[in-house]
Amino acid sequence: MAKESFTDNKRVRDLIKLMTDHSVTELELVEDKARIRLKRDMPAGAVGAGAATALSAAVPAPAATGGTEGAAATTQADDLVAIKSPMVGTFYAAPNPDSDPYVRAGASVTPKSVVCVIEAMKVFNEIHAEVAGTVVKMMVANGQAVEFNQPLFMVRPD
Repeated sequence: MAKESFTDNKRVRDLIKLMTDHSVTELELVEDKARIRLKRDMPAGAVGAGAATALSAAVPAPAATGGTEGAAATTQADDLVAIKSPMVGTFYAAPNPDSDPYVRAGASVTPKSVVCVIEAMKVFNEIHAEVAGTVVKMMVANGQAVEFNQPLFMVRPD
């Protein structure tokens, strides 16, 4: 039996249906030398916390980069900056259960400081502060499911 390829229209349609059924906005697959990336726009707030988990059993994901473009955003209250989740997944404050958290309230961070990891589709993604300042508040609990663009930390910029 021949292996399905990305150029097979039925497989592409199946991937699009899978993305729609599970509210996934972006999917990238790599097999051998072939690569496909599907991306779609969604209305704000339509991404559910279970989307990445539901998809992980159906489609294996390649290793992700630790990039978090646009993860820090300024809020109106006290000129604090929110470090936001760049993806749907599970928030972890420490690299493993026996370790201290990456940051706590009162900790100083630089733009390249790792503040947490988010597990998405069995991949642990390091999240960077992207702002220099002092962590004022941690907005989510360890092990909590987070959504795209959800505030994780509040930081007072330097």
